[in-house]
Amino acid sequence: MALAPRYAALAAELAARAADRSLVWDIRDITSLDSVGAMMLWRAWGHRFPDNLATRDDLEPVFARLYASSKLKETGPEPELPYEWVVTIGSLSLRLWRHIVDFTGLIGQLILDIGHVLRDPREGPWRETSANLYKSGVRAMPVTALVGFLIGIVLSYLSALQLKNFGADIFIVNILGMGIIRELGPVLVAVLVAGRSGSAMTAQLGVMRVTEEIDALATMGVSRSLRLVFPKVLALALAMPLLVLWTSAIALMGGMVSAQFQLDISYGFFIETLPKVVPVANLYIALAKGVTFGIFVALVACHFGLRVRPNTESLSSNTTASVVSAITVVILVDAVFAIATRSIGMPT
Repeated sequence: MALAPRYAALAAELAARAADRSLVWDIRDITSLDSVGAMMLWRAWGHRFPDNLATRDDLEPVFARLYASSKLKETGPEPELPYEWVVTIGSLSLRLWRHIVDFTGLIGQLILDIGHVLRDPREGPWRETSANLYKSGVRAMPVTALVGFLIGIVLSYLSALQLKNFGADIFIVNILGMGIIRELGPVLVAVLVAGRSGSAMTAQLGVMRVTEEIDALATMGVSRSLRLVFPKVLALALAMPLLVLWTSAIALMGGMVSAQFQLDISYGFFIETLPKVVPVANLYIALAKGVTFGIFVALVACHFGLRVRPNTESLSSNTTASVVSAITVVILVDAVFAIATRSIGMPT
């Protein structure tokens, strides 16, 4: 504050002195020098050390930082290479390859854990599995029921608008039955579980990584895959098909309510016609999708959770990547199911 009124005058005087190249700068008698005073001298010298400078060792680090910053400004950003896109593609390919290798290793370790539990069921993490089954299955029932009911109403309403034009009102049972039981129910549940339970699993493992709890388990000789990954995969593999049944049933109820209001189709006719137009094989396909989706969602969540580094930024980015990747995997697996079962469960 005391220097502020005289700053301009002192800066001008120092600049005039620095113009004389033969002048010797002796600053050894300066007892203390802050960043403001050092910057004033540095600007007077033209952002470089004068030829004749006498200073003490304890003052050199102050000017060394100013010198480093000035060199950084002079160099500027590195010029782009003509084939920078090749480096980018290579880097992304290596990252994808590391993800594939780690994910494959996680699956292999899970298979070994399953073999170990089958040999000695007493060492299985049954309490952890029960807890994950409750959190991922039971506590997900309200939100899946609400979304399923609303989806059933919307799908029935939109279908009724088109069927009325062709006088094909009764075929709304076919549309709702095949669409919800075979496709929409399993995919809808998988997306909701990936966003709800998958992100929670990734965050849980990530926090354990940040707080070094996973390292503590390794130090005590406890298998992290058996105690952390296996219960989550088993819980979702059991909970997902049950959630698929629950959500599909609620969605069909919503469709029945909308069909009754829109097309005056009674509940009894809907329930009686549904088994005739939707073969039971579609239910088996839906349950198989539920099990497969549950396993993949849990594996993806655990994969990204174990990749978290001990910082909050890594935790948030891996949680986001977990949800996006899980939903993408669900859609890809559903496409494989659609191709593999294209001739199964179709009404004749």
